[in-house]
Amino acid sequence: MRRVVITGLGVVSPIGCGRDAYWGALSEGRNGVGGITLFNTEGHTARIAAEVRGFDVEPWLDKKEARRTDRVIHFVIPASDMALKDSGIDLGSVDPNKFGVYIGSGEGGITTTHENYDILKEKGPSRVSPFFVPMMLSNMPAAYVAMRFGAKGPNMAVVTACSTATHCMGEAAYAIIRDDADIMLVGGVEAAITPIAIAGFANMKALSTRNDEPEKASRPFDLDRDGFVMGEGAGILLFEELEHAKKRGAHIYAEVTGYGNTCDAYHITAPDPEGDGSIRAMRTAMKKAGWNPEQVDLYNAHGTSTPLNDKTESGAIRAVFGSHAGKLPVHSTKSMIGHCLGAAGAVETIAALLAVERGVIHPTINYEKPDPECNINVVANSAIERRVDRALINNAGFGGHNGVLAIERLRD
Repeated sequence: MRRVVITGLGVVSPIGCGRDAYWGALSEGRNGVGGITLFNTEGHTARIAAEVRGFDVEPWLDKKEARRTDRVIHFVIPASDMALKDSGIDLGSVDPNKFGVYIGSGEGGITTTHENYDILKEKGPSRVSPFFVPMMLSNMPAAYVAMRFGAKGPNMAVVTACSTATHCMGEAAYAIIRDDADIMLVGGVEAAITPIAIAGFANMKALSTRNDEPEKASRPFDLDRDGFVMGEGAGILLFEELEHAKKRGAHIYAEVTGYGNTCDAYHITAPDPEGDGSIRAMRTAMKKAGWNPEQVDLYNAHGTSTPLNDKTESGAIRAVFGSHAGKLPVHSTKSMIGHCLGAAGAVETIAALLAVERGVIHPTINYEKPDPECNINVVANSAIERRVDRALINNAGFGGHNGVLAIERLRD
């Protein structure tokens, strides 16, 4: 069977852009949450987010192109370019028909939607941008990346809320295994820090309102958590068929060895309290990888900092890993970068891959008061040095979608 490896990483995040800047901030436990600057928060109950601040898109998009594209494009093109450059691949030597793109976005071009609705109300239908529709579509990041880099192979934008990027990665691995593609740019992108999105999530009591202490707001598995913090950014990875990568002497971060995809079929927003869908997705990914629970060295948690998710996920970890749950290092990248929604699985997989490569597990910051109902082995507040050969990345989305990816240090 064809094997799938990861050879390139690109990231735009609230704590750093590019692999090394991102990793440096993660390993230091640097906080990326602050007061919202992208819009006037007067009247909002949640006034904090993890924004990508001071990022200049002009090296990748000229001013005219930037005006005609949504903020998701401003993130996804640079992250994709970073992943390709990190891989060292020569696209001129790649068959474009075997070069695919699976990149999703949970909210799509929501900034464009919000802005053009305001224009419609204030100035009438004739003033709505002719670029509105292509700017707001959730498939446009995948399409735009394909056009920019000449990828004529399989192209898809999975949209499963906060499992989006994980499902994009898992399905992309299958595309390579079945010989539809040799290389795939995969991952997710999100730019949903907008008045309507913040208000909507806040009104359903999902967001933290720790506005006076934004640096303390995202606190997965902590007893005093009060909701997630909205994040934004893009995580893009280059997946490649193993022999294709070896032939060109590529640096290989790890191999994708398992993938689980299930649904709770329970509730539009709440997870199944028994964690059934998450448990089945984890077990499926590990079965496909050929792992026993005791062989897993790192669990990158969905870890949203919401009361329901963290409690349910902790129960699922104990159910899947049994006695090993007390030893298994668990961390949440969201403690530093907030919840990047459809991009979450990709930026978190990048964190896990760098743990495999560098032997350091980044911390879960703001873990100050352990929740007895989240009785797991949280890597708290400081990074630890630990060899990581196998890592499991878990994500869950509204609607009951569960996605789990298993990655492993390449075996000889």
